[in-house]
Amino acid sequence: MGAVGVGAAVWGIGIERYLFTVREASAAALAPGSAPVRVLHISDAHMAPWQRRKQQWLASLAELAPDLIVNTGDNLGHTEGLTGIRRAFAPFAGIPGVFVHGSNDVQAPAPRNPLNYFRGPSRVHHKPQPLDTAAMDAFFIDELGWVDLNNTAARMDVAGNSIDLFGVDDPHRGWDDFGALTAATSSTDTAPTTATSRIAVAHAPYRRVLDRFVDLGADALFAGHTHGGQVCLPGFGALVANCDIPLKQAKGLSSWSHRGRTVPLNVSAGCGHSIYAPVRFACRPEATLLTLTARL
Repeated sequence: MGAVGVGAAVWGIGIERYLFTVREASAAALAPGSAPVRVLHISDAHMAPWQRRKQQWLASLAELAPDLIVNTGDNLGHTEGLTGIRRAFAPFAGIPGVFVHGSNDVQAPAPRNPLNYFRGPSRVHHKPQPLDTAAMDAFFIDELGWVDLNNTAARMDVAGNSIDLFGVDDPHRGWDDFGALTAATSSTDTAPTTATSRIAVAHAPYRRVLDRFVDLGADALFAGHTHGGQVCLPGFGALVANCDIPLKQAKGLSSWSHRGRTVPLNVSAGCGHSIYAPVRFACRPEATLLTLTARL
């Protein structure tokens, strides 16, 4: 038993957390007649400046030539994390993209007892150290050309398709503001067309948020936060999700139903981890290349 435990620790800490992978999937989510859209979904980098392997892998994803990048937050994992994010995302300049915040884009991580995650979603029990969120946002917006979707909406032309994108700030910290979002989505409806598709984005996939997104007419949902469980049980999957989403939907492509509508939901297992919990087990770090196609 001791040997098994040591072997699992060596694998999870020394090997698997570096086995970066691209998960590919497809879903019918766009308005009828739309051209396919290849979406690169990136989440939970939790970047520290010394994590060069992760930075190089993320930079290489630009070679996939996606039509749209969806970044669902928790990019920073250290007070100097933006240095690594710049190295990782610089090749994405000019590729259309959108982003929302996770709490670790605003507040630096702190040590936690991992067993507490079995008690329910984590809470802040310390005075958090602020991060330079404004500098990160400026890099995304001014240098990469991405669109900020925190509690707001935007209409974009992506691969020849008209797409309404909307999102909320991190629901895990209660920063989502659906009043502001509803007003923003109403403004994008000034010239609606039957050919317009809707994509909704959040960091943490809480049920209440996913339901509200469906109510707002979302055709596809994107989220991160869960790390796919990060330490999973082979053959079973995630043991915790750090939110109230069903564990079977803690990572990967599934569907979400609410009030008679069912839409695709992609929850990224993310490509990083807290610097205080450097492990992945039965849950490789990932990005997703999700091809959205037209509904019949």
